[in-house]
Amino acid sequence: MTNQRKKIMDAMACISSRKSIRGFRPEPVPRELLQEIFATARWSPSYKNTQPWEVMVLSGEKKAALTREVQRLFQDGAPPTPDLAEPQGWPPAEAARIAHLYQSRAQATGIDLADPKVINKAKMANFAFYGAPHAVYLFQDASLSLWSLFDLGLFAQSLMLAAHAKGVGTVPQAFATDYAAQIKQFLGIPTGKRLVLGMSLGYADPAAPVNALRTERMPVEKFVRWLS
Repeated sequence: MTNQRKKIMDAMACISSRKSIRGFRPEPVPRELLQEIFATARWSPSYKNTQPWEVMVLSGEKKAALTREVQRLFQDGAPPTPDLAEPQGWPPAEAARIAHLYQSRAQATGIDLADPKVINKAKMANFAFYGAPHAVYLFQDASLSLWSLFDLGLFAQSLMLAAHAKGVGTVPQAFATDYAAQIKQFLGIPTGKRLVLGMSLGYADPAAPVNALRTERMPVEKFVRWLS
């Protein structure tokens, strides 16, 4: 097998084996390894090579302080201020997949996301980045088009795959941006930027029951149409 062929197979295995991690060990990832992961993710494609992504990595006391602030806002009932509005409804097919996910998670972990009390607890864990040693925020200029949001999504996927290839777990988090206005002020991110995505990053805790969950994917026949 040629080296090029092996690299292709390794890439396919990396994509198919990655999963979201929601239970982390406390030890930080070495800065040199984080640097390597981001250096790899930067090769993501983008519209006209605009590379419309900015990244902030939080660790230690800065991460802990942000967690305390966002959890306080949530517990006080502060209205969310996301830069990207949470979806208010889903088409039937997507809604069915969400329901199946919640059912699978309840069976695997005992966490019933249909219970409001459980949802509140889950959000508190989300705002704490699931105990990960590092929190990542992805943002970009708010004047950019939807194409640039797509580009940032490509970068996020590259980041998660690069981390996975190096044995580092991640989970993308929409709720981590719920209080975007306050988070940007806390982190010194200009108001003219839009906070797109949060992400937990660290070494997976193999003892965490939630990490045993492996979500399903549709068969190819469900989403690909072949025309000749």
